[in-house]
This record gives sequence, C-alpha cells and structure tokens, in this order.
Amino acid sequence: MEVVTGVVVQSLILSIMVLGVYISYKILDFPDMSADGSFALGAAIVAIMLKKGVSPISASMLALLAGVIAGLLTGILHVKLKISNLLSGILVMGILYSLNLRIMGKANIPIFSEKNIFYNFNPLIITFAFVIIIKIFIDLFLKTGLGYTLKGVGDNPQMIKSLGIEVGRIKILGLMLSNGLIALSGSMMAQYQGFSDISMGIGTLVLGIASIIIGTSIIKKKKFIKDTTLVIIGTLIYQITIYFAMNIGLTPVDLKMITSLVIIVFLAVSGVKNNEKRKHGRWIVNAKNSKLIKKLS
Repeated sequence: MEVVTGVVVQSLILSIMVLGVYISYKILDFPDMSADGSFALGAAIVAIMLKKGVSPISASMLALLAGVIAGLLTGILHVKLKISNLLSGILVMGILYSLNLRIMGKANIPIFSEKNIFYNFNPLIITFAFVIIIKIFIDLFLKTGLGYTLKGVGDNPQMIKSLGIEVGRIKILGLMLSNGLIALSGSMMAQYQGFSDISMGIGTLVLGIASIIIGTSIIKKKKFIKDTTLVIIGTLIYQITIYFAMNIGLTPVDLKMITSLVIIVFLAVSGVKNNEKRKHGRWIVNAKNSKLIKKLS
C-alpha cells in the first residue's frame, strides 16, 4: 500500500509540472525545452534554502520565483531577440544546467534531515491540496480576459495582433507562469525524495507532453471536464503505467523506450480521433475564433 501511495504522491507532484507544460505546449503551442532546466532549478533552490534554515514554504516560493525568471529569459530570447521557440528553450536549458551546478556546488545534495513541507503531514494530503489549488487557479485565470488572450495567442496569433494586443508580452507571461509551476514541482519532488540532483529535470518536457497526450486522448472530452483535470488524470495514468512496466521485469534502462512506446500508442489513438474531428473541423475553428473575439472585445 505504501508503494502505491508513493506512486500517487509522485504523480500528483509531477502533475503540477505537467500543468506548467500544458500552458506552454498546449495553450501557447510552444515546445519549451527549458522545462528540463527549470525543474532541476526548483530542486536546487529548495535544497540550498533548506540547508540554510529557510522555512519550506518560503524555499518553495523562492523556487517558484526562480522558475518565473527562467521563463522570462526564454521569452526574451524568443520575443525580443527573435530566436526560434525550440532553440531559445534549448539555450536556456543549457544555461540552467550550469547555473544549477553553481547553486548546489555539486551534482547531488541530500536533504533527508531537513524539515520540508511534508514534515509532520501526510504527503498525499499536502500534494493533493497543492494540485487542487493550482488547478483551480489556472481554471479561473483562463476564464479572465488575459486568460482568453493567452489562448488566442496559441490558437490564432494574427487575430490577436489585429485586435491591437502585443503578442510577445502574452507569450512571455505564459512562459513565466509555465516555468514557475515546473520549478515549484521540482522543489516539491526534491523535498519528497529527500535530495536534489542535477539530472532530475532530464526528460521533463517529454514526460509532460506524454501525460497531456494520454489525458486528452484516452478520455472522451465532456463539457464539465476541464482540460486541467484531464492533464492531471493523464499524469496519474502515465506514472501508473511506468510503475507496472517496472514491475513486470523491465529495468530503469528501458524507461526511455517505454516512454516512447507509450507516447506512440496514445498519439495513434489521438490521431484517429483528430481525423474524425477534421470532418467537421472548419466550422468548429470559425466558431472558436468568433468566441475568442467576443470575449476579448
């Protein structure tokens, strides 16, 4: 039972990261490679702060702020310096790798003996509470005028630009919010596992995209089910799939292969559904754009 609880707790922590990836990848249509560095950045910040006696909540908030700054840097490279979205993310990921080593001073820092946000509390309850609060915040934000603008920039940037809105600033805001959540997730994972490691963030973006694909393709979308809920469910399904794969004899060496196969399967399922939707696609897109214009005007 403890093992299952551990898998669920880690899934919930990672779902915070996936919600961040959802903002950049799904809403902004921006495959942000800096997510890998931001996750490890959050872990590095919280480890150092806890070692210095800073309270776990303050340390976690500092990690979130560091992630926001990382997202700001990615946005500036892309928007102001006109570097492609993929390359700007890769450049920031490289910067963050060196920065994380500088912050920690070494590749791994144990924090088993330090007080953390799970100290004297049930990790399942704490992580569940965090996920629900963040999910509600994102849902409410996406219903605001700024939230609809963020969606519009991802769906149809030219339309948003024609309304007199500066698309670049909205992209930067989305990347800041995305990387902030990713860094917060990294800080929580470090506290739960009891250590921070320079390689913690490797595969973060892939894991996030896989969870998003699973959540949005395996479950038939209903009006009362938010995309954020599907993303969280997708993360749980993905982590449970990996857990069972490890328990049938596969080793951590096979993890990347398993991840790729899982993504391929769900992409195939998603592709079939998308082909069916395209039969009625044009009027859906037009209706969506009309709705966005109405919300923004």
